[in-house]
Amino acid sequence: METETIFALSSGAARSGVAVIRVSGPAVPQVLSAFVATPVKPREAALRLIRDPRDGSLLDRGLVLHFPAPHSFTGEDVIEFQVHGSLAVMRQLLARLADIPGLRPALPGEFTRRAWLGGRMDLLEVEALSDTLAAETEMQRKLALEGSRWLRSQTTQWRQSLMQLRALVEAQIDFSDEGDVLHRLDSETEQEIHALARTFREAADSFRNGQRVRTGFRVAILGPPNAGKSSLMNALADRDVAITSPIPGTTRDVIETVLDLDGFPVNLMDTAGLREQTLDPIEAEGMIRSRQAGDAADLVIWASPFDSPALPPDPSFLVVHTKSDLDVAAPADRLCVSAITGAGIDSLTKVIRERAGFISDRGFEGLIAHERHASCLLQAANALGNAAVHAGPTLDLRAEELRLACDSLDSLVGRVSPDEVLGEIFSRFCIGK
Repeated sequence: METETIFALSSGAARSGVAVIRVSGPAVPQVLSAFVATPVKPREAALRLIRDPRDGSLLDRGLVLHFPAPHSFTGEDVIEFQVHGSLAVMRQLLARLADIPGLRPALPGEFTRRAWLGGRMDLLEVEALSDTLAAETEMQRKLALEGSRWLRSQTTQWRQSLMQLRALVEAQIDFSDEGDVLHRLDSETEQEIHALARTFREAADSFRNGQRVRTGFRVAILGPPNAGKSSLMNALADRDVAITSPIPGTTRDVIETVLDLDGFPVNLMDTAGLREQTLDPIEAEGMIRSRQAGDAADLVIWASPFDSPALPPDPSFLVVHTKSDLDVAAPADRLCVSAITGAGIDSLTKVIRERAGFISDRGFEGLIAHERHASCLLQAANALGNAAVHAGPTLDLRAEELRLACDSLDSLVGRVSPDEVLGEIFSRFCIGK
C-alpha cells in the first residue's frame, strides 16, 4: 500500500447542491480527529460539524463517512466529506487538508490506481470504469459494462484453456519416450491450439466496431461552397451548430458535434467548401483541413445541391442531394434532403446507421472496444500460431510459446503491464476518481 495520504474533490468543481471530498491513506484517522470532534462509526453516514483544525471555527455541517481498510474503494482507509457545494466551502476544506503533514492532492486517476494496486480491481475493470465515466450515450454505457463483463469472463476461461494445454505439453515432454501416445497427443494439442488462436483473432477483429461505439462513428460533410453543408449539419443535429448564410465560404474551419442516434454516438464534421482555386489564404487552409477531415472520417457525405450539382471526387463518398425543396420532382432513386423542410433527413440518418454497422437490438458481448485489448489478443494468437508448428523433438519450444500466450492474457487483465501502459490508462481519469 501507498505511504502517502491523498485527497481530492471527487464531485464537480462547479457550484452544486453537494460536494464530495475524498481522502485515502494511512493518515485518515488523523484527518478524522482533526476535523470532526465526535467519532464516526465505520460505513455509517454521520451528520457532523466540520471544523477548521487551526482554530476550531466552523467550516460546514455535512455528512462524514469512514471506510476502514481493507473494505473501501482503494483498499486503504478512506473518508468522505459530503458538504455543501459552495465554492468557498470546497476551497476552505481542501486548503485545510493541504495543511496537514503527509497529505497531498491526488493525481488524475490515483484513487482508482490504488484500488488496482490493492487488488480491488483488475485492469479491465479499471478501463470499464473510465469508459463508464466518459460515456455520453446509452450504447456507450452498455458497452462499458456489458463488453467489459464479457471480456473478463472470457479471459478467465481462455487462460484456463491455456493452462490445460501447458499442462498437457509438459506431460508430453515428461513421457517423450511413448512414441505412439506422443504422436496422438501432438495432433490433438495442435488442433486445440489452432482453435484457440482463431477465437482470439475473431475477438480482436471486433475492435473496429467496438471502437465506433466507444469513441463515435466519424462522418465528414464535404462539398462545394454554398452546397448546404452547414444547414445539413444543423438539420441532423436538430440545433444550430454551424452558422449558415447564402454567401459562399462562410465555413472556414472544421466544426464538430456529437449526434446521439438512438444511443449510438456519431461525430459529425462540417467543413469548408471545396473548389478548384482560391486566392484567399484562409479559405485555402480551410480546404486543406476539409480534405484532412475527409481522410480521417469513417464516412464522407458529399453534398451536391440541386441548383448546382457537383460530382464527388471519390466514388466511395455518399452522395446526398441537398436543397431538394428547390425541385419538387426529386428523383426517387437518389438520397435527397432538404434542411428547410426536413425531407429526407430520417432516410439519411438511417443510411448513416447502416454504414456504421450500428444495430440497436444487439448485445455487446464479443465486442473489443480498446486497441490495447485487441493487441494483447493478437499477441496471444501469434504465440499460439508459433506453438502449433512445434511438435515431437521441439515440444519445449511449444511450451515456451504457450507461456508467452498466457503472458499476453495476463497483460490484458493487468497481472503484467508496462508502466507506460498503466500511465496512459490512469491519465484518462479525472482528479478525484
